[in-house]
Amino acid sequence: MKDKDSETASSNTGEQETASERILYCHCNYAQIIAPEVKQSVLKKLCASGRAFDAVADLCEMAARKDPALLRLTQGGGVKIAACFPRAVKWLFSGANVPLDRDHTEVVNMRENQADQVLERLLAADLQPNLPVDNQPPPASEQAGNTANRTS
Repeated sequence: MKDKDSETASSNTGEQETASERILYCHCNYAQIIAPEVKQSVLKKLCASGRAFDAVADLCEMAARKDPALLRLTQGGGVKIAACFPRAVKWLFSGANVPLDRDHTEVVNMRENQADQVLERLLAADLQPNLPVDNQPPPASEQAGNTANRTS
């Protein structure tokens, strides 16, 4: 019998995990703002890496439902999240009453980066926290009208 958490998030538990950071992969099913080829490549290569990770269909949808799995997915130390913009992910979790730890969270932006760049950060031994500070404007690459770094 499946519980609600097991329906929401799936886990790939590789035996070769060496890093202490958890990896959380968002497939962005509903918003469809990330190139399908990037999502598919990242997911395929994560599966082949042997690293443990959690995969969810859509963090936006989970946050809107205030899904209790969000807390479980981010507990226990550092976390690397493959999703979209760091500020968006920060506020999704905050809106669901599961604030992320700025010092132990790295969001890898699949909307702006190519699959190989995303994988490099997800599998890297180090954690590069990058959640924005409250009440600070977003970086130039995230401001309205700036398309310099975006790929379509």
